[in-house]
Amino acid sequence: MKTIRLEIDGVEVQADEGATILEAASANGINIPNFCRHEKLRPYGACRLCMVEVAKNGRTKLVASCIYQAEQNLVVKTNTDKIRKIRRMIIELMDPALRALADEYGVAESRFSPKQTDCSLCGLCVRYCAEVKKLNAVYFKNRGIDREIALVPGLETECMYCRECFDLCSGGLLVTLCDRAFT
Repeated sequence: MKTIRLEIDGVEVQADEGATILEAASANGINIPNFCRHEKLRPYGACRLCMVEVAKNGRTKLVASCIYQAEQNLVVKTNTDKIRKIRRMIIELMDPALRALADEYGVAESRFSPKQTDCSLCGLCVRYCAEVKKLNAVYFKNRGIDREIALVPGLETECMYCRECFDLCSGGLLVTLCDRAFT
């Protein structure tokens, strides 16, 4: 496999051709926070917590590092003021699921008033059920601020016996949904 060179936070690193920026950073000991990534699932880029700034051909742009491929001579910044501001906003929107990162980024409380729920809407359970189990028993219901995780009626028993995605859920909402289905 061909190796490429790029710069991440002022350090020249090597990565396998085809690797994402997140993979290149991780392989070189550089931490980029992420939330919606899981090794059994295709890269998705939903949470945007892994946002980085890339410079290419004299232009900079913000990209999700989990889905953006590392390129030869790409310059990546993972911790600029702009990036930290974006991550703070994302953490506020996803709190309390990101409590440890909230502390690191100085987010004491959210200025947003989301519906009180233990679900961060990361979608890991939905994607796991669809991509790995091929069952599609968990889905997003509604849109916008009314969006929530739900179980497909009639497939609750499948969820209760499978339980593989339960550990992906940072808030434990799936256990609650399954419990409600059987009470």
